Amino acid sequence: MKQLLLVFIGGGSGSVLRYLLGKWLNNIETGIPYGTFLANISGSFFIGIILGLAAKNQSLSPHSTLLLASGFCGGFTTFSTFVYENHVFLKAGDYLHFFIYLSLSIIIGFIAVFSAMYLVKQI
Repeated sequence: MKQLLLVFIGGGSGSVLRYLLGKWLNNIETGIPYGTFLANISGSFFIGIILGLAAKNQSLSPHSTLLLASGFCGGFTTFSTFVYENHVFLKAGDYLHFFIYLSLSIIIGFIAVFSAMYLVKQI
């Protein structure tokens, strides 16, 4: 039961932060979802730090890892919104923004996770 509560609290916190980021940064005029992009990239970096610390000498407890990785990062990052926004680009025939958003999100997301894990190993 404690694990469920940790995921619930972390997920709720991450979801609220993602919502606020989207309200602040998603551009209605251009349709470019900067808030979602930033949430996914920073969430990728953050989960790399969390899992890197958890793997390095058990620097984080299993409960902290559950709260932060499964909970917070799970609520903060949003694959479903990312896919929907790409669908909107395709439906509008905006292939350039579709390609840029899709490519950069995946490439920079991977770089963020690997960079964070590398940085944690260096500490």
